[in-house]
Amino acid sequence: MNQTKKLKIRDLTLRDGQQSLFATRMPQQTIDRLLPLYENAGFYIMECWGGAVPDSVMRYLDESPWNRLRKVSEAMKGRSLLSALSRGRNLFGYVPYPDSVLEGFYKEAIKNGLNVMRIFDALNDIDNVRESIRLINKLGGIADGAVCYTVDPKEEAPAPEKKGFFARLFGKSSAAPAPEKIFTDEYFVEKAKEMEALGAKIITLKDMAGLVNPMRAASIISKLKSSVSVPVDFHTHCTPGYGLASAVMAILNGVDILDTNIWWFGGGSAAPAIELIYIFCQRMGVEIECNMEAVGAIRNELLSARQELKDFDLAPMPVAFDPLNDTLPAEVSARFDRAIECAKAGDEDGLLAECHAIEAHFGFPKPNELVKNAEVPGGMYSNMVAQLKALKAEDLLNDAMALIPKVRRDAGLVPLVTPTSQIVGSQAVSLALDRKKGNPDYSNASNQFISLVKGEYGHTPVPVDPAFREKITGDAAEHAYDVTSYKKPENPVLEDLGGVKLASNDEEYLLLELLPSVANGFLRRRRTEEFEAAQAEKAAAAKAAAPAEAEVKDVAPVTGPTLNAPMGGRIITVNVKAGDAVKKGEVLLVYEAMKMENDVAAERDSVVKRVFVKPDQVVGTDAVLIEFED
Repeated sequence: MNQTKKLKIRDLTLRDGQQSLFATRMPQQTIDRLLPLYENAGFYIMECWGGAVPDSVMRYLDESPWNRLRKVSEAMKGRSLLSALSRGRNLFGYVPYPDSVLEGFYKEAIKNGLNVMRIFDALNDIDNVRESIRLINKLGGIADGAVCYTVDPKEEAPAPEKKGFFARLFGKSSAAPAPEKIFTDEYFVEKAKEMEALGAKIITLKDMAGLVNPMRAASIISKLKSSVSVPVDFHTHCTPGYGLASAVMAILNGVDILDTNIWWFGGGSAAPAIELIYIFCQRMGVEIECNMEAVGAIRNELLSARQELKDFDLAPMPVAFDPLNDTLPAEVSARFDRAIECAKAGDEDGLLAECHAIEAHFGFPKPNELVKNAEVPGGMYSNMVAQLKALKAEDLLNDAMALIPKVRRDAGLVPLVTPTSQIVGSQAVSLALDRKKGNPDYSNASNQFISLVKGEYGHTPVPVDPAFREKITGDAAEHAYDVTSYKKPENPVLEDLGGVKLASNDEEYLLLELLPSVANGFLRRRRTEEFEAAQAEKAAAAKAAAPAEAEVKDVAPVTGPTLNAPMGGRIITVNVKAGDAVKKGEVLLVYEAMKMENDVAAERDSVVKRVFVKPDQVVGTDAVLIEFED
């Protein structure tokens, strides 16, 4: 007797869904409203932590990431496995950490309810995930080995007579043969087999940019299924328009677990909506292993949640739809059937056309054609736009995009996923500026790019040319990051707050180790609250103690020339003070924006009159940073 094929679901709504669409701004009070509805949803896995969550909930919401994990675990009572995303050796940060930090963080996460840790490395360097897989298994968790999907860069276009952007970006040269293809199906399968051999209990094809087209999804998933014995998961995004169609192809080719979001948090730059997947599965004879009635209750509450996040919502709202009770228009219903027919026939164009029409009917965002054709993650593209805007060089966008293939090849053909996508994008912008000014290529290499080329992020998919490495780093030899040189951050005594330590326990100190700049401010606010509460109780006064923030005082109006923030971010260091004479090009301060460090230099020789910012302060775009003497 033929058994009905079953499909397990990993729900991304509370982590990747809100991160992709709403910059991880969902507060704990909204999560708390949703959790009782999740208890009976029957998802195999719920992704609720990791990725940007530990940083963002402290940075933007002033909440504890540990508290978020605990509250989700307490509410779910083991009904679904809880998962998080980890960058392997980099955990949730951007530098490699020693084994002691990895073990401490994983141990605390599992103690607080985490079950599955999805582990990936931006370079697909197995050495960078080896220890994380071992530790997660040792500590009683489930190691999910994620292979990052990427594509070989388009060939550079050398012919100057080609004027259009895409002609320059994708034009082919007849002067030299095409470079050897690196990112073949076999490349991803071999990485998966290595992870399984290390102990991975799930293998995920992680398509962070949504670049897996339907036929490639069919090819890779089918080969993974025949090559590994553990369950295979498919993770993708809908940004360039492949997501829904590629998910259908993955299901047809035997994927065990599919990553989805619930309606109001699906589509666009997020993963496909489970409601559309449900309809497809019904018609393909596949049983989705979750309770769609419970999903409907979550969906109803998510509408309010999305409306509350309107300040961060840049995508159009889909129309309301309940797959259990709403009747599809005949023409839309027919499109689901034709899409399945096209998928089975290997008609990719037909499958995409039907899926795009289905998404258009429900009001999901259209495919981002620029991201699709340029084959870069949407976040990387938006970061490049913001960087060029800050530099008042928006006219160089096309040139910078066209230089991405060169930067990737020079740096060892790195995949484009956080943080390498930001590093490559930023360096392509600098390269475009170098060429505009008539400077040699790589006249301005960022610290992160130097570290990447040096070898501090790990082994790149192809070796970096030693001559190029010497040009960028001053040394032709590859040098890995030395984790033995790691220094534990200080846990200072706060004399002004009663002599307590900044981090009051192990979990807080782990935050200080992983995300020192944001955790420092977060923990100081906690100690301040505790100190003020103790003072108020001790004094038995009706009025609470003075707030932690300094009282706003009247200041003289700004009359001299100013240096303004090119984009919103957090101040890291300030290198000058009032009265300092500065030279044009001198770095006055460093700030973090979009998870990248940015130097802000003097535009002319001058004398500092006032400095308006200090380290760890958050500033908005165009905020006045420094005033100069007239």
